[in-house]
Amino acid sequence: MHRAFQTAMTIHQPELVFVLGDLFDEGKWCSQHEFNDYVQRFFKLFEVPEGTIMYSVVGNHDIGFHYSITPQLANRFEKQLNSPPVRLISLRGNHFVLINSMAMEGDGCSLCSRAVAEIDKIADILKCSSGSPLCKSQTKLELYSRPIVMQHYPLYRESDSVCTEPDAAPLPQRRNLFEQRRDCLSRESTEYLVESLRPRAAFGAHTHHSCLVRHSFAPTRHHKVEFVEYTVPSFSWRNRLDPKYYLLTLSPDEVKVAKCGMPRERTMQVTAIAMLLALLIYAKYCGPRPTASNYKLSGKKV
Repeated sequence: MHRAFQTAMTIHQPELVFVLGDLFDEGKWCSQHEFNDYVQRFFKLFEVPEGTIMYSVVGNHDIGFHYSITPQLANRFEKQLNSPPVRLISLRGNHFVLINSMAMEGDGCSLCSRAVAEIDKIADILKCSSGSPLCKSQTKLELYSRPIVMQHYPLYRESDSVCTEPDAAPLPQRRNLFEQRRDCLSRESTEYLVESLRPRAAFGAHTHHSCLVRHSFAPTRHHKVEFVEYTVPSFSWRNRLDPKYYLLTLSPDEVKVAKCGMPRERTMQVTAIAMLLALLIYAKYCGPRPTASNYKLSGKKV
C-alpha cells in the first residue's frame, strides 16, 4: 500500500486526497498508546507531497459501529486525524461534505445531534449560495455548485445486486440483503442527506467492492435530485486481489471519475520469482569468472 500510494502521488500529483474510512483495523479496541502508534504509521505510509492535502473520514473499524462508540473513541480519532463528524471543504467552486456515517443513526445521541446540526448549517449555506430565498444564514460560498458527499458507508440500497461492475461483489454474495446502519445508511438518513445537500455525486466504501448506482430522488413534487454514487473498492490486498483507487477530475459543472487498478498480488509474486531466477542464472553463467587474483594465496602449493 505504501509503494502503490507513493507511486500514485508521483504520477497524478493530486491537489486533494480523500481516505474513506477504516484507516485502522483495530481502532476501537486498541489502547491510547497503540492508537498513537497507528496514527504515526498511517501518516508515514500515506505521506503526501507538498501541495497535496489529505482528508480522512472515519470508518467503523476506526471507532466501532454506532452503539459501541464511546466519546473517548470518537474524540481521539477526531483530534488526531482532524476529522470532525461533518465537514465542508471547498476548492475553486467544488464543495465536498465529509460525513461520519456512524453519526447518521438517527437516534438523537450527542454525536448524531452534532452531525445533524452541522449538516443543517451547511445545507443553509448551500441554499444561500444558490440564490434560494429560503436560507437563513448570511454566509455564502464564493462560487456555488452542488456538493459531493464523502463518507464511509454507501447510501441506502437493498443489496449489491444493482452493481454490475467487473469488480463488484461476487455472486451469490451480491444478492445478500444489506442491514441498514451496518452495511449502508438507513433509508431515512439517505433521504435526509439528499434533501438537505442535493449532492451531484457521492462516494462511499465499506463493502470492499466496487459499485456504481444512479440515484433519482424526488424530495418535493417540483424538484428531482439525480446523481451518481460510487462505492470505492478496497486499497488493500488483504481485502481483494485487485485493489483499486479512484482518480477524480472536477470542475463546478462536471465530475469525471477514472478507476485505477494496482497490480494483483499474484502478479507481484510471479514477478519476484522470475526476477530471482533471472538473477541466479545471471550470477551462474554471466557473472565474473573467478581467477587466482580473487583469492588470498597461502604458502602452500596451489
